[in-house]
Amino acid sequence: MAGLESFRPGDVIDRGMDFAVGAVALVLATPIMLAVALAVRVALGSPVMFSQRRAGLRGRSFTIRKFRTMADRRDAAGRLLPDSERTPAFGRWLRRSRLDELPQLISLVTGDMSLIGPRPLLPETIAAFGDAGVIRGMVRPGLTGWAQAHGNSVLSDQDKLALDIWYLGNRTRRRDLLILLLTARMILSGERIDGRRLAEARRAARG
Repeated sequence: MAGLESFRPGDVIDRGMDFAVGAVALVLATPIMLAVALAVRVALGSPVMFSQRRAGLRGRSFTIRKFRTMADRRDAAGRLLPDSERTPAFGRWLRRSRLDELPQLISLVTGDMSLIGPRPLLPETIAAFGDAGVIRGMVRPGLTGWAQAHGNSVLSDQDKLALDIWYLGNRTRRRDLLILLLTARMILSGERIDGRRLAEARRAARG
């Protein structure tokens, strides 16, 4: 794939910086997390956390945790309703504000995640990407990344992959700072696709 000549395995941001940022943020966010946990318990019931195994650095799996955003609603036969019917307005707000992802600060401190990097995906999703999935896993997954800053949930999996691979071949500290700024804008104004960046990533993916 084009753009990976300068790619070097390792962390997107120095591990020491990840730990420092994560530790400080976790302390500051603890009161917010307690408030969110209480709100989730009242609005959606128990448990307040959603846990799932995801693929991390070099394919090693770890447990990712988020605040729950969906209710346990079932049809008459006892089957879970579709996600859209189980996600109330409160859950949608949690997702858009990214407050549901605050527990991932723990993963930042423990070293399972980095501040900036491709978002952690299911192991089977990474396996389906083939060689691109291996390349994507050569850095720690991040709390936010290039794909999240340029469309996130409104992007297809292949477009997210193209953006992530492009980033890995072109990452700099300056671009990491840009990702943080774009992520903050996304939280405030909503998700939007950057057509120019997406076209650039698609061209690189085609080689």
